[in-house]
Amino acid sequence: MTVWIIFIATIIVFLLIDLGIFNKEAHVISVKEASIWTSVWVSLALLFSIMVYVIYSKEWIQNPEALTPSNAAVKYITGYLVELSLSVDNIFVIAVIFSSFKIPQKFQHRVLFWGILGAIIFRATMIFFGVALVNSISWIIYIFGAFLLFTAFKMLVSNEEEEFDPKTSFVYRNIRKIFPVTNVVESQDFFVKRKYLTAATPLFITLIIIEITDVLFALDSIPAVIGITTDPFLVFSSNILAIMGLRSMYFFLANMLQKFEALKYSLVVILSFVGIKLILSHHIEFPEWVSLVVIFISLTAGIAYSYLKKDPPKA
Repeated sequence: MTVWIIFIATIIVFLLIDLGIFNKEAHVISVKEASIWTSVWVSLALLFSIMVYVIYSKEWIQNPEALTPSNAAVKYITGYLVELSLSVDNIFVIAVIFSSFKIPQKFQHRVLFWGILGAIIFRATMIFFGVALVNSISWIIYIFGAFLLFTAFKMLVSNEEEEFDPKTSFVYRNIRKIFPVTNVVESQDFFVKRKYLTAATPLFITLIIIEITDVLFALDSIPAVIGITTDPFLVFSSNILAIMGLRSMYFFLANMLQKFEALKYSLVVILSFVGIKLILSHHIEFPEWVSLVVIFISLTAGIAYSYLKKDPPKA
């Protein structure tokens, strides 16, 4: 419990420093700034594996049957990489949502900041119930595995030409029934006064849609991480640290995603592998390094193929 409290408190402190100091004033996040912060968050997340090793060393000394420190660290890194990989699709959808509601770049960081807070609460709840289900109902692991295989298949056969339009979504249409909504973004406020009415701005609509979108993506990513480990702290910490880096990674990758179209197939391979691993988990024990190798090779191959597949210049 102490470890959980310290971890969550540290994340909150980082968020407060982020919004209160580094991003107190709304501004456009440059590629350079985004790349620096992406490097910082990825480095912190990977260095956290050392803390995982220390934490589980103490537990292992007290209980030799518990998860070994080295296994815990590898499971954490693998879960983090899985979550980070699956965030690529999330980044693309966020870019479409911002574009649809014409949110200026200088206000996008504020929306993502508050989106992170909501994601922490939602994902903590989903992880708690997901791990509890796996630990109490052993056959639920087969359902999780089948769901990941179905998701991989759906991703493989999806029509990329179909455009996602948030303004036609159920959420957007019903929010407009509850709140009057302005059409212009004039500041970073979520609500503004219009005569005698309080109206929601496009920033608020965007925030709600991004929150719900994150929950939908978590339906894929959390079972995928549970396929790596059912330890609640490892699942939660790997998820949250991946989300923390998602904001800066969004500004770094949003304009580059079209260059890496083959990453879609990398995600298909990763989801399929974890799904098969879940289904076979009661019969075959995969070494920890196998998951890391599959993830690394899949992502490397997707990026390399995307780069080499560039259309040759027209004569």
